[in-house]
Amino acid sequence: MSRKFLLVLSMMMAVCVAGIFAQTAEPAQTEAAAEQTVETQAPAEKSDIGSSIKYIAAAVAVGIACIGGGAAVGKIGAAAMGAMSENAELSGKALPFVGLAEGICLWGFLVALFIIIM
Repeated sequence: MSRKFLLVLSMMMAVCVAGIFAQTAEPAQTEAAAEQTVETQAPAEKSDIGSSIKYIAAAVAVGIACIGGGAAVGKIGAAAMGAMSENAELSGKALPFVGLAEGICLWGFLVALFIIIM
């Protein structure tokens, strides 16, 4: 369990580091744009950092929600299949719980969407 957690954590860190160092595409500079002073360029750099942090936060929200949803579906699905193997009438009662566990991922996506929009 701890090896899987460390593997997932290291993969998430690699994605976050790649997102931090990613550069946005800028249009070709004209002479008028080259004459801009440092004072007018400073707020643009701050907004780029803020937007990259926003995307990292959205990615973490979706990632953690999907990992939690996957763990929940795995445990609930195994229990539901075990219950249905003993009594087939329980399928109507057990399968909706699997769907509820999948909804965790959708909540993570919704939170990420709100982070990006706001």
